[in-house]
Amino acid sequence: MVTAEGLVIDWATMPTYNTVMSVAVGVGLVLLVWLGRSLLRDPHGVVAEGWSLAFGVLGLILTTTGLHMTLTWPLAAGGFPFDNIIFGETSLAFGVLLLFASLYLWRRGREALERDDAVDHLMAVARPVSVFVLVMGLALIAIAIAGVTYTLFAAPPEEPISGTFADHPMVEATFMSGLIAIVGVGAVLFPFGLRRTPGAATVRAVIAVLWTIGGIAFALFGAMNFFTHIGLIVHTMG
Repeated sequence: MVTAEGLVIDWATMPTYNTVMSVAVGVGLVLLVWLGRSLLRDPHGVVAEGWSLAFGVLGLILTTTGLHMTLTWPLAAGGFPFDNIIFGETSLAFGVLLLFASLYLWRRGREALERDDAVDHLMAVARPVSVFVLVMGLALIAIAIAGVTYTLFAAPPEEPISGTFADHPMVEATFMSGLIAIVGVGAVLFPFGLRRTPGAATVRAVIAVLWTIGGIAFALFGAMNFFTHIGLIVHTMG
């Protein structure tokens, strides 16, 4: 609601936690790249339990927050119903993937890593679920297109830092859409990187670059938003 004094938001009816979601997504992407490189270099040196704990922590955060946002649409109260789809459903999907990766590594990881064909075996394990990763990648690309088409993601002027570009909404729309798109392209390529065919190594290298860039950007953006979102709340409490 916009009043003579400026934007006023009833935060009691619109809980917002895409701050920690963004950090968890970013760290999760970077860790996936790190694990992939570690497996290709020396699978026997990978400590499965450590990776299981890391993915479990991130997966639990993303699954619980994503599920709540997906089922309750808390951001609709403030006029941002589409953000429940953009942030909630995608975080839920990534969170569940991380949780099941954590479960597998905890229960079967050590056994799998002791195999002589550890990398090929883990690729074979991941291939069925890679179909879901691919389709979610297409969903991310669709979200990116929607972000530019409908000029989404623009912060109000009351939000510190991001609000500087409030009069130029395409700036943040382009930044966020581009960020989501590169993660989506990596996800679309993911099934093709789980092969031993010619060119698969190049595909894996491209995925690693895309997810590293996207992961670092999401993590840092989420960390920054702990300041900007607190500032937005302070400026719009009414």
